[in-house]
Amino acid sequence: MSPTAEPTVVIVPGLRDHVTDHWQTLLAERLAEAGRTVRTVPPAAGNRLDLDVRVGSLDATLALLDGPVVLVAHSAGVITTVHWARRHRADVRGALLATPADLETPLPDGHPTPAELAGHGWTPVPRVPLPFPSIVAASADDPLGAPERVAELARGWGSRLVELGAVGHLNPASGYGEWSQAEELIRVLESGTASAPLGATSAGGHP
Repeated sequence: MSPTAEPTVVIVPGLRDHVTDHWQTLLAERLAEAGRTVRTVPPAAGNRLDLDVRVGSLDATLALLDGPVVLVAHSAGVITTVHWARRHRADVRGALLATPADLETPLPDGHPTPAELAGHGWTPVPRVPLPFPSIVAASADDPLGAPERVAELARGWGSRLVELGAVGHLNPASGYGEWSQAEELIRVLESGTASAPLGATSAGGHP
């Protein structure tokens, strides 16, 4: 692949894996229609709650690719990405880390408990600078991650923090659907200007 070729966009889903009307799924479809190369990390083969399985699935996906990639992660997929970066290396141009789930504090009913997550290796969540540029997109009213906790994670990872406003967990349950700003933030990462001031920081799409 030419050094100037567009990076492959690698979608890293959360614990629910592929969701038909999720913004990550819709983003992958839009980018593919526009001629971009996109890969989605497949559902975990084994215990879906096991961190090692998740990290292994991401690493196996990246091992099949040539050239640079941009990672696009959501929720627990962000935490998978951060753990992967502690263990493995690839030609990562940058990572968009959207509404990371705070797995160290109790989550709403229906989600794994902190004890369950700790037992499967998710915590403690690494708080060291990532070896590639990254942008954390944060919600002001995320039920899975309080703003101050997400800001703390972003600081630890050396990420640029982009505040989206009150967009819930940026998932279908919060009314998303399309999230058009994802493409803008991917372009920022691809351009190498993730540390420069960004323009609009509204979530785009529709709540």
